[in-house]
Amino acid sequence: MKPKIKICGITSLADAQMAVELGADLLGFNFYAPSPRYIEPAKAAEIIDMLCGQVVNVGLFVNAGTERIAQVLRECPLDVVQLHGDESNDDCQVVKQLGPQVFKAIRVRQKEDVVQGEKYDVSAILLDAFHKDLYGGSGATFNWDWLNEGLSQKIYLAGGITPDNITQAMAAGTYGIDLCSGVEKEPGIKDEKKMRALFRLIKSNEAMP
Repeated sequence: MKPKIKICGITSLADAQMAVELGADLLGFNFYAPSPRYIEPAKAAEIIDMLCGQVVNVGLFVNAGTERIAQVLRECPLDVVQLHGDESNDDCQVVKQLGPQVFKAIRVRQKEDVVQGEKYDVSAILLDAFHKDLYGGSGATFNWDWLNEGLSQKIYLAGGITPDNITQAMAAGTYGIDLCSGVEKEPGIKDEKKMRALFRLIKSNEAMP
């Protein structure tokens, strides 16, 4: 089955349009202010408006609190809120009440971390590589063999996925794949050559029997 492809860290209309043209299913907008990929909600709303509902729009938050998330949702029509910090399942349920779907990111540094996703009643779990200073976008991977643990939820695989390892990432068999630093020139700026190479490989893998 074709995995859903999420391109995260979108900061410009040009990059958003390129991702959609190439076949992205979801776009991620980072509302964590310390991140170099941070985007103002008003700017994200302009981009989303120009895309006219062609993709699922995801807002990334880190330990933001319900009030901040609600404020962004009033400005920006997000389909999904991705909680990428230390939020509890109770926090996820409160955000659900605001209307969007909720994805919960789990930062994986050991095999046992993979099954932590079972604690969350959310639309999907995103498994990302642990970094002591960064909440995503580190370019690091974790051991994808750990995915054999199996989870009942839909899983997005993230962390250090590039055109060089997208074939292996697809072979992991997750519901979706999340890409950020692996298709950038610099944080927040996508690399067209890497993006086109990535989607060529995705399409060639999909065509394989």
